[in-house]
Amino acid sequence: MMKHRLEAFSDGVLAILITIMVLEMKVPHGETVADLVPVIPVFLSYVLSFVYLGIYWNNHHHMLYTVRHVTGPILWANLHLLFWLSLIPFTTGWLGENHFAAVPAALYGVVLLMAAIAYWILQRLIIASQGPESILKRAIGGDWKGKASPVLYAVAVALALDWRWVSLGLYVLVALLWLVPDRRIESVLGDGDL
Repeated sequence: MMKHRLEAFSDGVLAILITIMVLEMKVPHGETVADLVPVIPVFLSYVLSFVYLGIYWNNHHHMLYTVRHVTGPILWANLHLLFWLSLIPFTTGWLGENHFAAVPAALYGVVLLMAAIAYWILQRLIIASQGPESILKRAIGGDWKGKASPVLYAVAVALALDWRWVSLGLYVLVALLWLVPDRRIESVLGDGDL
C-alpha cells in the first residue's frame, strides 16, 4: 500500500487540530490591553500546543519520507498517534482556562506522554516493516531525544500536583529540545530539502 493517503489524512487531522485550538480562544470583551490579561494563560497554552503539533507534523513528515510501503499495523499505529494528538486541543483548553492548575497540567502531560509513546510505536513498526537496513533505523541512531522525552513527561506528570510550574517548565523544555529541526533523516538521505 502506498503512503500518500496516510500522509494526507495525517496532515488533515493535524491541520484540523490546530484550527480547533485557535477557534477555542475567545475574543476578550473590551478594547484595552488590560482586557487581554485574563486570556494570557489561554494564549500561552495555545502557543505551547501549537509548537507541539508543529513538531509532530514536522517529524511525522520526515519519518514517513523514509517509508516505502505502508502495512496494516502502521496504519493502526498512526491512528493511535492521531488519537492522542487529537486530545491536545481539549487539554490545552482546560489548562489555559484554569490558569495552569495542577490537575489540568498533569492531564496535559499524560496526553503528551501517550503521544510520545504512540510515536515511538509507529517508529518501531516502520523500522520493522522496512527490514534490517531501514533508512529510519539508521537515521534515528540512539534517539536520545526520543528516549528522554517520555521520561521527562512522566516526571512532569508526577510533579504536576505539587510543583505545577516545574511540570510546565519540563513541558517547555521538551518542546525546546524538539524545536531545533531534526536533521537525522535528511543527513542519512543526503537530501536537504525534504
